[in-house]
Amino acid sequence: MPVLTLADLQAHLGGQIRGEAHVRLTAAASLEQAGPGQLSFLVSARHLDKARASRAGALIVPANLDEALPLPCLAVDNPHAAFARAVALLHPEPVPAPGIHPAAVVDPSARVDATARLGPGVVVGAEAEIGADTLVHPGCVIGPGARIGRHCLLHPRVVVQHGCRVGDRVILHPGCVIGGDGFGLAWEKDDGGHWSKVPQVGRVILEDDVEVGANTTIDRGALDDTVVEQGAKLDNLIQIAHNCRIGRHTAIAACVGIAGSTRIGAWCQIGGAAMIIGHLDICDRVTVSAGTFVAKDIREPGTYTSVQPLMRHEDWLRNAAHLRHLDRLAARVRALEKSSDKDEER
Repeated sequence: MPVLTLADLQAHLGGQIRGEAHVRLTAAASLEQAGPGQLSFLVSARHLDKARASRAGALIVPANLDEALPLPCLAVDNPHAAFARAVALLHPEPVPAPGIHPAAVVDPSARVDATARLGPGVVVGAEAEIGADTLVHPGCVIGPGARIGRHCLLHPRVVVQHGCRVGDRVILHPGCVIGGDGFGLAWEKDDGGHWSKVPQVGRVILEDDVEVGANTTIDRGALDDTVVEQGAKLDNLIQIAHNCRIGRHTAIAACVGIAGSTRIGAWCQIGGAAMIIGHLDICDRVTVSAGTFVAKDIREPGTYTSVQPLMRHEDWLRNAAHLRHLDRLAARVRALEKSSDKDEER
């Protein structure tokens, strides 16, 4: 476990030290749970009482915080981001030695960099490529012709299907599937009708610095590729259908469903359990609130919400009954407006 001083952290993170610069830190913890030798952080003055009561060895605080605290502090412009980097320094991931485990199965035509690390049970298909310093945990499957870039991290049971492309510094969490078939079906009218599978011949392209959460699925394109652009972050249990494009640095929370051929712009934020139908265009810098149903294009930046507020079940039943008559009510309003216009003319 590393031991760092506040001065060491300043060298990595920048900022200004307030108080003792050489306090020794070995771990990170919350304001409530941190003890001596542990680092915590304060995002805003709202949590000053917790900061004053904290037993942490040191804090990362906002640069504009005027309040004096009894603990050594590192004042930075973005405490949350700085703390995230500090946690990575104090809690580095264990890194196994380079090499291929004897229980891995690697096709002779595959190209695995000598600095890559492949765990037991990994399967690498024909003509696949794995780049330098990439770590592939047990049980992963890399399909034929797939390409994984440098400094990637594939957690256990990740599947990257044939022909897909994964850029550099990509993180894939347990159980995610990159490049499964899209839900492409054609209706055949013979024998009473049945569904016929449409071959999915596109790929999935994950650009550099993408992160994909556990059990998230990204379907390959039907003809064109499904693309997740640079720096996008996807949470757990997300479904991205075929031919979608997710813009750079967009963040999507858990349980979101995105239907096929939808394009989401850059720097967007999609809240948990949002539902987005297919063939839509969502522009850059859009925030979609949790649980929102998106059924049309969004052409202007901003925040969009369609969630009905929580209410007692009895109230919901009454409101639902009114909703069933909404179209009839709208027609009556239009008729009254026309009648009113005629009265004004007279």
